[in-house]
Amino acid sequence: MKNGYNFKMTDFTNIEYLKTGNIRQRHAHNLLTKNRILSLLREFDPLLVGTIPIGIDLPDSDLDIVCCAEDKDYFLQKVSKLFGNTKDFRISHRAVHEAVVANFWIDGFELEIFGQNIPTRQQNGYCHMLMEYRLLVELGEEFRNEIVNLKKKGYKTEPAFAKALGLEGDPYEAVLTFDPQDIIRAGWHS
Repeated sequence: MKNGYNFKMTDFTNIEYLKTGNIRQRHAHNLLTKNRILSLLREFDPLLVGTIPIGIDLPDSDLDIVCCAEDKDYFLQKVSKLFGNTKDFRISHRAVHEAVVANFWIDGFELEIFGQNIPTRQQNGYCHMLMEYRLLVELGEEFRNEIVNLKKKGYKTEPAFAKALGLEGDPYEAVLTFDPQDIIRAGWHS
C-alpha cells in the first residue's frame, strides 16, 4: 500500500490530464475541446466527473459533467439553447436530487450534464470520483480490474466499489465515508 501522506491527486478541475491518458480519455479531451463544451458552460463552473476521468469506464460509459445551477429554469433554458440540436437531446428535472439533467450525443460519446444548486466541488459526483480515484491509486491494478469486472457484470460504479471493499449500507454514502487508511481491514493490499 502506498503511504497516504505521499498521495498526489490529479487536478481534475483542468481536463489537460486527459491529453496523456488512455484512448478514450484522449478522445474525450478532443471532443470537449473541439466542441468547447466546458467553455460554453463556464458560468456554471463545470467539472468532468465519473468513470472516464479515472480510467474505469466501459465502452458505453458517458461523459458526466456536473454544473452549479443556482437557477434551475435558467440552466434548463441555457443548456437547451446550447445543445438542443444535438443527437438524441433530452432534458428533465430530477426531483430526488433537485437537479436538471441533459443527455445528448456528440462524436460517439453520450454526454450527461447535471445541474444542481450546489457548488460543483461539493457535489456527490465530484466527491465520489475523488475518493474512488484515491482508492484506485492506493490499491493498485488488481483492485482496478476488480472494479471494472464488477461494472462489466452490471454494477454501477459506487456499488462496485462498496462490494469490492465489503462496505455495507448505502453504497453511495459508504464510498464517501470510507477511510482509505482502512484498506487492510477491507482485505486489499498492493
